[in-house]
Amino acid sequence: MASKPTSTAPRATLPVSDHVPAPYDGPSRDEILSLREQYMSPGIFKFYKEPLTIVEGHMQYMWDETGKQYLDAFGGIVTVSVGHCHPKIVERVREQVGRIQHTTTIYLHPAVAQYAQKLAEHMPANADLNSSYFTNSGSEANELAILMSRSFTGNADVIALRNGYHGGTGTVQSLTAVGTWKFPASNTINVKHAAPGYCYRCPFGLTYPSCDMKCAKSVEDLIRYETSGQVACFIAEPIQGVGGVIDPPEEYFQIVYDIVRNHGGLCIADEVQTGFGRTGDHFWGFENWGVTPDLVTMAKGMGNGIPLGACTTRTEIARTTAQRLHFNTYGGNPVSMTQGLATLEVIDDENIQENARRIGGHLKERLLELQEKHALIGEVRGKGLMLGVEMVRDRSTLEPAAEETANIMERCKERGLLLGKGGLFGNVFRVAPTMCLTTADADFLSDCFDEAIGECSGS
Repeated sequence: MASKPTSTAPRATLPVSDHVPAPYDGPSRDEILSLREQYMSPGIFKFYKEPLTIVEGHMQYMWDETGKQYLDAFGGIVTVSVGHCHPKIVERVREQVGRIQHTTTIYLHPAVAQYAQKLAEHMPANADLNSSYFTNSGSEANELAILMSRSFTGNADVIALRNGYHGGTGTVQSLTAVGTWKFPASNTINVKHAAPGYCYRCPFGLTYPSCDMKCAKSVEDLIRYETSGQVACFIAEPIQGVGGVIDPPEEYFQIVYDIVRNHGGLCIADEVQTGFGRTGDHFWGFENWGVTPDLVTMAKGMGNGIPLGACTTRTEIARTTAQRLHFNTYGGNPVSMTQGLATLEVIDDENIQENARRIGGHLKERLLELQEKHALIGEVRGKGLMLGVEMVRDRSTLEPAAEETANIMERCKERGLLLGKGGLFGNVFRVAPTMCLTTADADFLSDCFDEAIGECSGS
């Protein structure tokens, strides 16, 4: 019997970094896994059937304990913005650590004031978004934004979006509306969830643009029926991240912002994942939709991997935190502020936003070509270097291809490509690499993805 022929198609080739990782002499992968299982919470989940150990990173690449190189196409969950261990940032932080590692905002330190100024300068002109409060995470920043909105308006009800994610602490977990991320004990008092602009899975079964934007206009009825008619605020990600990289129709936020403001509420843009140039055409995600929020929350990419978050708003709204004592022990930490400031300078000096626009556009075109080739790909969406690929078993029924997504991820990892996944069903690839990505990296990503899908689908 003749043997089954093997494929002669070339495998995607990962660009070789000029960085030489240092020899690793630490515990083995199995030893690390054993320590985690014995001493860490089982709620701390891992990707991949065979957990991956990462011991070194440089720009867009990472290495495991064996010295194998990977392309980080998930950016530490949309957190490493300008590159792992960017040399300019490392140099600045080393200098700061040698001077002082911690003081608090009850004293003066130059870095925190200088960074606040730089943030204000990056906000849209005439928006008056010039008052920042620094935190350690996006969850804390969103908690603060809700507190200020309720204090400023005197109203309690908050409008969030289904499919949205805003953090894991008490108040913001109640804002999150992805069931796999919500605990039964979540406090949802005074939180209402509106329909997102998720056209691929329209909650009303309609088609854009003949739908007349029912998803956005339904916020009016939600406020009329489920609140007193006056609300504190509306909070949303300009592009939903955890929910599966959902970018709404262009007019969605304009309609919702007008409705919310007509009912006494403020508008909060959760820029934790979309900010700092990631969407390419604009520095902030909300600018893609022609709106200006009253408060902007941020974290992740602003610190290029260090714990750093912030809420920036107008001065009159910010004054609400002076009604009582409010304090964050590590917010404004000199080391965090130095890294944040250095990251922002690299974004500007190295034209990172333009790179996200240019390389992201090329990558999206490559992924759209794969959509034509592979029936498993239901939709490609997103902007810049925040892209999503929704996988379905049937394009007519939109049955989620969750198992296939997991299998494709495994095959990509074997080839040296690390991706993320999200969506309620775990069937959306989240492509959010470090923004120093090159065309060669984007082509490797696409070729690798193509091969992995082909293997899983038998094509």
